[in-house]
Amino acid sequence: MTIFDSYKEMLDFSRSRVNAMLDEIQQMDEPANSILSWRPGDGRAHIGWQIMHVAVTEEMFATQRLADRISDALHAGIWDEFKGGSTPADDAPEVDHIRTVLNDGRQALLQTLDSFSESDLDTFTWIHPRLDVEISLRRTLQIIAYHESHHHGQAHITLNLYKNRIQG
Repeated sequence: MTIFDSYKEMLDFSRSRVNAMLDEIQQMDEPANSILSWRPGDGRAHIGWQIMHVAVTEEMFATQRLADRISDALHAGIWDEFKGGSTPADDAPEVDHIRTVLNDGRQALLQTLDSFSESDLDTFTWIHPRLDVEISLRRTLQIIAYHESHHHGQAHITLNLYKNRIQG
């Protein structure tokens, strides 16, 4: 098993938790979009933004940061709405749209990762556009593996707060 295989397993596990949460939201009595759009406070990100942020970030890594394939990005038109530092809109995308962007971003990421070998882990680097620091492929894999779990946790606590405040 390669290090890439290990990371792919971690990514699969994280995605299974996000998909389970989306399944739960779809089975709740309230309309999914009202749940996905609920904010725990003024100016805070809603569940829909948290999960779409994961999706577009993976596509950005796959087509812009780790490869020069921006023309392959299926959802570049919505990156500005969900990338880091963006302000969440009041309404969240529908669950099916979220799932599509998640799946497309992951497929693009896996395709890009398949173009690397373990010898690239410490030799391939890119410059983070906001932080202006050089980041290795190894560190990038660590960031990506952490990123989905981090935002899933934020989305999950938001869902729990929604259930507590709205459902009692």
